[in-house]
Amino acid sequence: TGGRTQEISRLIGRSLRAAVDLKALGERQIQIDCDVLQADGGTRTAAITGGFVALALGLRFLQKAGQLATLPLKNYVSAISVGLTPDGVLLDLDYEEDFACGADVNFVMTDSHQWVEVQGTSEGQNFTTEQLLSMMKMAEDGCMELFKEQQKYVGEFFALKA
Repeated sequence: TGGRTQEISRLIGRSLRAAVDLKALGERQIQIDCDVLQADGGTRTAAITGGFVALALGLRFLQKAGQLATLPLKNYVSAISVGLTPDGVLLDLDYEEDFACGADVNFVMTDSHQWVEVQGTSEGQNFTTEQLLSMMKMAEDGCMELFKEQQKYVGEFFALKA
């Protein structure tokens, strides 16, 4: 595996660990294979958002099988990309939008409105603090929508805080 693959793996791992009470999980290792089969961009963010659902379902399975005394989840986690163009801010970038953006930022957030990761890059268009705050607000709203989608799959056994 190359350095890029390793860094993506670390990003996904850091993001998903934010969802878990590691003490309650105990001495266990969980491996989640995040193959994004269909995407028009944002495979990292899709892997994190979908990876949370897989993680929650897997932990619920272990709990129901008697392997875990309690469900060791503490937060929902989702991720989304935001890009800056000369015309404004775009949410959930597809490949062409990502390519056209002068700056883009990936945001990872919990349903407690806490940021897990913020990774931004200027690719020809520097941005101000005001623009970054605008991108953060848009990302927060986008993550809230993603939590509602995740809730459709795991809400029966793990309540959404937001």
